[in-house]
Amino acid sequence: MSAPAVETVRTVPLITGLTTRLLTVPLRRSWGVEAPENHVIVTEIQTDDGGAGHGFSWTPTIGPQAVQALLDYDIAPFITGLPANPETVWDALWKRLHEAGGGGLTTIAMAGVDLALWDLQARRAGTSVTGLLGQRQESAEVYGSGVNLHYTLEELVAQTERWVAAGHRAVKIKVGKPDIREDAERVAAVRSVLGPDRKLMIDANQRWDLPTTFKALDVLAEYGLEWLEEPIRADDLWAYRRLRKHSPVPIALGENLHTIYRFRDFIEAEAADIIQPNIIRVGGITPFRRIVELARTNSIRVMPHLLPELSGQLALTLAEPTLVEDVEDASFEQLGILAGPSPVRFSNSRLTLTDQPGLGFRFTDHPQA
Repeated sequence: MSAPAVETVRTVPLITGLTTRLLTVPLRRSWGVEAPENHVIVTEIQTDDGGAGHGFSWTPTIGPQAVQALLDYDIAPFITGLPANPETVWDALWKRLHEAGGGGLTTIAMAGVDLALWDLQARRAGTSVTGLLGQRQESAEVYGSGVNLHYTLEELVAQTERWVAAGHRAVKIKVGKPDIREDAERVAAVRSVLGPDRKLMIDANQRWDLPTTFKALDVLAEYGLEWLEEPIRADDLWAYRRLRKHSPVPIALGENLHTIYRFRDFIEAEAADIIQPNIIRVGGITPFRRIVELARTNSIRVMPHLLPELSGQLALTLAEPTLVEDVEDASFEQLGILAGPSPVRFSNSRLTLTDQPGLGFRFTDHPQA
């Protein structure tokens, strides 16, 4: 007698659709003439069991329409019918899109899918994404950050005073004025407000070449810098390897590295003390976690870049405490684009969860003034 047939029960739902919408929001504090607004591409994935996962892609300046087009015309048809497993989908999708580029607009678009799938998976498990991944930290320290190179000295000092009043123990400012003496004046003024015990980081946003960076460090290192961020063009591994070898200040980079392979290259070349993956730019939570593990095995510190309401949730899952970047008045909640409460809470320069299911993001149709 033949054995009775065993019915296979499928536990992972299948993706039935992906929808997107573009949300453009003016910044409350302009990041300069080149970046007066941010763009959020809101994503929703539907599954055959009636489930829905919510995510987003993001870009402050370049390519929001291109990201949405990739999602609508290339990604949505490809992922329809796939099991709603974030890591399986991510690997298949990255191979599919690689012809259009291994990182950049492709990975920014992929993040919208990856976040929605993690949101869906956590909701099905009845928990937050932080809870699903395993929360290791009760809270994370938040540092005050500003896109402020265009500020007058008086405006920069006033901003620093606000950060101190808010309880921040660490702050970051922009450098890269045409005359290094002006940078020195500004850094000195900020250090004077902070006092000797608070951490001060500076970010040159790729404005220098290698000789200029060494000249700047000769002047600025005396102000007790926690790190110097991305002073040279992000792709210039050769220059960063030489800079880090001779720099008196720790070197931080990574917001413009888009794949684990580029992070591997910089880590193996001993070109950075701190890496700063942007969760959206690398393609979402799936690749971010892989990059974190790569950094851990090489004893490199991880400081997530921007998007504190997302980065903060992932920071709480890391084995080692990290700093979460909060650009003044630029969180999604402060920009008025959340339809519900924020998934995180800021208090006394610390970030904690608000215990919402999934990632906890719901976006408005229109920014609220």
